[in-house]
Amino acid sequence: MKIIECQQGTEEWLQARLGVPSASNFSKLVIMNGKASTQADGYINALVAERLTGQSTFVQITDAMQRGTDLEPYARDKYQDITLNLVTQVGFCMHDEITAGASPDGLVEDDGGLEIKCPMPHTHVEYLREGKLPSKYFQQVQGCLWITGRSWWDFMSYHPQMKPLIVRVERDEDFIESLEENVRKAVERINYLVDKFKEEA
Repeated sequence: MKIIECQQGTEEWLQARLGVPSASNFSKLVIMNGKASTQADGYINALVAERLTGQSTFVQITDAMQRGTDLEPYARDKYQDITLNLVTQVGFCMHDEITAGASPDGLVEDDGGLEIKCPMPHTHVEYLREGKLPSKYFQQVQGCLWITGRSWWDFMSYHPQMKPLIVRVERDEDFIESLEENVRKAVERINYLVDKFKEEA
């Protein structure tokens, strides 16, 4: 893994992930059973456009997303208080061989990582009731495990007025194998299309 040191959400971070498949969007390439997603072509098109224009298509920040960003430091501190694990913040992590990456909410000690969500109250209650990694984040968390080579990842759902949920997620090697295969194909397709459509200035 190569770490690009930058603050997440900044222009430098946006440039680091420009045209690069990233863990938060791996669900657009692969569904939970390891098969290709029907959203793959649309995601590939967006990444090709980023490479050709030099402009990010990163989604606009909503109020809910901003709330999550504002609460994340408190969640990270709470996690460290509960687990006594040291969390290191990083920018953008790139795979050693493939042009793909992830933006972890933290790397934990030598072998782990952390994904923090700060959902709306009713969603947090839903997560507490289920007591497991929400399926919508499966590809993201497994993607972080793949990119970083780490052994485990803690998923944390945080709301300042309720108990937090912390779930330990282990590597799913079968899924990671399928994920790597699909991401490799996507990167090859992106590179091919960029070369095909690139015009001399």
